[in-house]
Amino acid sequence: MTSPLSETDRALLMDEGDLLSRRLAQQLYAPLERQDRITLYGRSLALNLVQALLPTIEQITWRMDKPLSAHLTSDLRGRAVVQTVTFDGELHRNLPVDDLIETALFVRGRLHPKISEKLLGALHGSEHAATRALVACLKSKPVLDATQRYLRGLLGQGRLGQ
Repeated sequence: MTSPLSETDRALLMDEGDLLSRRLAQQLYAPLERQDRITLYGRSLALNLVQALLPTIEQITWRMDKPLSAHLTSDLRGRAVVQTVTFDGELHRNLPVDDLIETALFVRGRLHPKISEKLLGALHGSEHAATRALVACLKSKPVLDATQRYLRGLLGQGRLGQ
């Protein structure tokens, strides 16, 4: 099963979260005094999305008698990649985290309206409201649908993005 993320893995995901934060700041039209909260949104979404995906891949593929090991690595550009490997040690598939984030949170380059609504609603609220908004984003239909498409693609029951 998936082990806890290493410091290197966390750093990779924080970098992805920082990139996401910049996009969120532009699309949510966040005022300068809310940049810290936007950074929290980006980092939390990137980290939690991947941390939820890794064990899910392993659990689902194990139950379907097609067990895969899932872990985080970096590509040649130094960007985070979810890598799946068969238990024989053969590379199965790579999914760049930025592609996962794009598929889960954006539609044609724009933040999905449901995600945008949740984040905007919490932008000026309490820390508790921000936490609830982040959880709601991760449990939202766009994120769950994107995750399901990826899992189907892993199992050969359709391609990612369909």
